[in-house]
Amino acid sequence: MISLGIDTSNYTTSIALYNGETGAYSHRRRLLGVKDGETGLRQSDAVFKHTVQLPELAKLLCEETEYSPDVIAVSVSPRDAKDSYMPCFMSGKCAAECAGAFFGVPVLPFSHQAGHIAAALVSAGRLDLFEKDFIAFHVSGGTTDAVIVTPDSKRIMKITPVASSLDLHAGQAVDRVGNMLGISFPAGRELDALSRRSEKKYRVRPFVKDNSCSLSGIENKCRSMVNAGEAPEDIAKYCITYIEAALERMTDGLLKEHPGLPLVFSGGVMSNSIIREDFAAKYGAVFARDGLSADNAVGTAVLGALSVKKL
Repeated sequence: MISLGIDTSNYTTSIALYNGETGAYSHRRRLLGVKDGETGLRQSDAVFKHTVQLPELAKLLCEETEYSPDVIAVSVSPRDAKDSYMPCFMSGKCAAECAGAFFGVPVLPFSHQAGHIAAALVSAGRLDLFEKDFIAFHVSGGTTDAVIVTPDSKRIMKITPVASSLDLHAGQAVDRVGNMLGISFPAGRELDALSRRSEKKYRVRPFVKDNSCSLSGIENKCRSMVNAGEAPEDIAKYCITYIEAALERMTDGLLKEHPGLPLVFSGGVMSNSIIREDFAAKYGAVFARDGLSADNAVGTAVLGALSVKKL
């Protein structure tokens, strides 16, 4: 059972192969180029860049292995909600439907968020969680979401939103603060390394209501720190500390309402080494491995293979 996965998010072009029998996967991905000093892309630019990059990545992946896919899985929306839509995902949908017609195999649509959660589980060796309820976080430039995941006979998992950011998303905060410090987009990795050079310890109490958080204060505070001439590593540390504190308050609140449920953290922001270390120690949480916190098509490919097995 070979599943071909395609994901064309607003930041990354991704394509992957997953072997449903052995659990092996391979993938190729490439960031969408962003001009210096900018913190994102217009949708029209993202669609164009995917159109250029997806065939190039497909060729590279095909050179590594001989395969004939049994199913093609593709991300077609940011979330599972009916009104969830972004034009950039149409690039992948078009490519998937063309490939499906050529190979004569089914094309299965999934959300980008579902793919992130699946990528965390497969890379951590925890596909068993698909058989039970768990709490999942998807923390990135476009989302700061907490959801309850339950088994679903047709879609593998049912995703029910339970909390989110009330304003700025965590990844947006990271990239905007990184931009203030002269860090190229995406800023996560460099901001992480920079923050580890700081010896400062900050005590923050982000606003959280009904387990949803407000993160807009990060940008304002960090800008005032920049204007005051504070050290870049301390500014980076404050940003990460604030995000961690917000996620921690959200997590604690959700665990009070859903005691005993496993915790899964996915999305690019959850690559952060400080948050991963602290949350793994406190909660025993599951995190993506092999760099699969960032956007990728591996999780989408996994969902395609698991769905076919249920048919």
